[in-house]
Amino acid sequence: MRRFLRRLFRLALLALAVMLGIAIIKTITFTSRQIPVEPLEKRPVEDAVGERLGRAVRYPTVSLPGSIDTAAFIGLDTFLEQQFPLIDSLLEKRTVNGFSRVYKWPGRNPKLAPILLLAHQDVVPVDEANKEEWAFPPFGGKVDDGYIWGRGTMDMKGMLMGIMEAVEELLKEGYSPNRAVYLAFGHDEETQDGYGAKAIARAFREEGLQFEYVIDEGMMVLEDALSGLPHPMAMIGVAEKGIVTLELIARVEEVGHSSRPPKETAIGLLSRAIVRLEEHPFPAKIDGATASLFNYAGPEMDFFYRVLFANLWLTGGLVKHQLGSDPSTNTVIRTTTAPTIIQGGFKDNVLPSEARAQVNFRILPGETAGTVADYVRTVIDDPRVTVAVPAGSTPEDPSPVSGTNTFGFEVIQRTAREVFPDAIVAPALFVGFTDSRHYLGLSDNIYRFSPMRIRRADLPRIHGPNERLGLDTYKDMIRFYLRLIENSCK
Repeated sequence: MRRFLRRLFRLALLALAVMLGIAIIKTITFTSRQIPVEPLEKRPVEDAVGERLGRAVRYPTVSLPGSIDTAAFIGLDTFLEQQFPLIDSLLEKRTVNGFSRVYKWPGRNPKLAPILLLAHQDVVPVDEANKEEWAFPPFGGKVDDGYIWGRGTMDMKGMLMGIMEAVEELLKEGYSPNRAVYLAFGHDEETQDGYGAKAIARAFREEGLQFEYVIDEGMMVLEDALSGLPHPMAMIGVAEKGIVTLELIARVEEVGHSSRPPKETAIGLLSRAIVRLEEHPFPAKIDGATASLFNYAGPEMDFFYRVLFANLWLTGGLVKHQLGSDPSTNTVIRTTTAPTIIQGGFKDNVLPSEARAQVNFRILPGETAGTVADYVRTVIDDPRVTVAVPAGSTPEDPSPVSGTNTFGFEVIQRTAREVFPDAIVAPALFVGFTDSRHYLGLSDNIYRFSPMRIRRADLPRIHGPNERLGLDTYKDMIRFYLRLIENSCK
């Protein structure tokens, strides 16, 4: 027995030594994936760009389901024509469904596939409940203390105007791209009514267009992106999550007066089903775009974190637990579950025969709306609770994952490194919902990146009160688009 135990102990030590050796080797070979770039002198950008963005904000281009302020959109279009006369006179322009705009800047070499830069003109409405929290009127476009204030500065008139400023400047310089550059600005991204980007994409398909790459809004340059990362991180979204809303309906046969309640009620069954979903979240996964994020960010992190991410084969459980404990990182490792609407009885002394709830799921790549519904039914495990997509709701599966060994990713990565030299660049999973999904099939390389340098504390300003964009940040956005076009057309 002693000999057996000694042998077992030696084997355990040997296994531990092998694991330690593998971990050391993986950490040593976990090297940087950042592109070396030459230092780039900051291009001068005049302060007047901030005033122009402020004036664009003053057009309240709010989109609501089935309704838009036509005067605001017409006013914005007229404003763009006046402020960017070279774009208006030298680029080919067309209007789609009255308000969406498409510009084509022809290239010298028609054999090269064009690139497509996206933005949207519409903004979300201002919540009347917190309107008093705004430091300045939300559609005032006030420039104060180094910031442009107002709805749309971050999402996403800042990007739209930044693209226009960059193209206008290049036209002033007499620049001529060697490949065609398309700009497409939809007008209903916030509502997904289908008349803006969706219609533009349909027209592109009818023309047989194929783009080298497409870039839309997405992830940003976060100064405090990850614990253990002593650099800002520019995250390029190579995929975005899908979305499905499922309606749970609990039905019972025993109804009547509340003075004689049965053992189980419709509301009780529904509540139990929701609790089961919350207590049994979807499995956590570190793969695809999220694995790529850590492959790019990991080598730049402090030693402890570098060891962790270099050895996910060993530390994956710990990393998943840590990421899953924070809502902002939990969303990149699993399909998330969010009960959003619940409906039950109609009178305080009457037991209802049914109760309903809607639960919103943001779907991780690798899963589908169908697999999500199957998982929900398995977890609830009660035939009295039905699960289905409600009428009027359209599920969207996750987008394909765009490559990182492509011209498009490389040129976006290089440009980000040049404009934000202290930042590391990494592919990532975008958890929002963008117009880019309408362009699937028009390019294999669709990326989501907003060249906007901010801190986490500023994220609630998007769609929230006191939305604002730093003037220096905005100037860097313009520099990014200037350089992106140049790098794409060398």
